[in-house]
Amino acid sequence: MILDDNHPMEIRKRSSWWFLLPILFSLVGGIIAYFIIKEDDPRKAKNCLYLGIILAVIPIVIIVIPILIGVTLLPNFPVMHNTHYM
Repeated sequence: MILDDNHPMEIRKRSSWWFLLPILFSLVGGIIAYFIIKEDDPRKAKNCLYLGIILAVIPIVIIVIPILIGVTLLPNFPVMHNTHYM
């Protein structure tokens, strides 16, 4: 598409249903939604990508980081206690 003063880039408003992709498929859905709608609605495309990234990071923060520091939400989950370094 040629962009100049006489022919500005036309931005088509895309449906908010595109936010279902990152909600349902996390990061992968955000990436798919971004590449499909980035030409028509760049702002919504970036927001879909950001939502996918945020929804991918939340489980890491809730599950992986507590396990790494020795805290768990499940009482019988094996966690390494009393580890000593040489």
